[in-house]
Amino acid sequence: MGHPPQTGKALRFGFLLLPHASMADFASASEVLTHANLLAEKRLYETLLLSLDGAPVQLSNDIKLAVDLPLSYAPKLDYLLILADEIVSDFALEDLSKALGGGNADKMTLAGLGCGSYWLARAGLLAGQRATIHWREIARLTEEFPDVIVTSNLYESEGRCLSCAGGAATFDFMLDLVGKQQGHEFIAQLSELFSMERIRPGNERQRIPLATRIGGSQPKLTEAVSLMEANIEEPLSTDDIAYYVGVSRRQLERLFKQYLGTVPSKYYLELRLSRARQLLQQTSKSIVQIGLACGFSSGPHFSSTYRNHFNITPREERAQRALPGALTRAS
Repeated sequence: MGHPPQTGKALRFGFLLLPHASMADFASASEVLTHANLLAEKRLYETLLLSLDGAPVQLSNDIKLAVDLPLSYAPKLDYLLILADEIVSDFALEDLSKALGGGNADKMTLAGLGCGSYWLARAGLLAGQRATIHWREIARLTEEFPDVIVTSNLYESEGRCLSCAGGAATFDFMLDLVGKQQGHEFIAQLSELFSMERIRPGNERQRIPLATRIGGSQPKLTEAVSLMEANIEEPLSTDDIAYYVGVSRRQLERLFKQYLGTVPSKYYLELRLSRARQLLQQTSKSIVQIGLACGFSSGPHFSSTYRNHFNITPREERAQRALPGALTRAS
């Protein structure tokens, strides 16, 4: 299911605000729908604010927001977006599970924003399905629900149960959703209203802090990676990095191998190539300029290294972004 066809009747979105939901996620999602209506000069989307009991909800910024209705009183919805910024249990989970599993549930699309997908999993709705969540809760979702295919993607937008990591990704997720309903030309104009150069695809990975991935017990390794990230255009040698961090080259290589499964030089190269891919997709800089900005001595060297890593040339990468559905106009 996932994306009800546009039939001329406004699609109704319910925003279920759980305790401490993110104001940023709510604002991003609702603004996309509001501006879509303004751009179309007609009511494409209707929105309802919901809470489990109909009472105002205290959001993550401590603002209390009044809602329209309790979830159980909501009229027929096309989409129910579940907003949660953290995993707390100071509400009646049974009420949520009952509402998600009953009545209109089989006819509407569900979406968890931020940590909202955790509650979809708790309700038994994500078994065997792909789902993402904010990076700080990926491990918990994976551990508690081994039957869920947990990804670190920005969002998952196929099927009846959708999910989004929240934050800035909420904009991408909602624009992708509206674009599938209203078409490329409409969403290109809508994105311009928000000064967005492109909609990031759902399969783009969240940037997960290294300290979260390996724990905080390896400050030397974290410092080494920070040095690499700060020196993309003029790469440092492995010996230089070891010197600045205050360990021997052998110790540094051992840390990378043990915690990241690779050697420093390869990790550094992948950082530079990832940065190059980002520039190819998001800017109009020439391929040679991007290669130099990412520490490659020449255009041919950059192109061959890029092709060996991604199985696609920089020119082909950029051409893909110019295909229908991509918003970048870079040449």
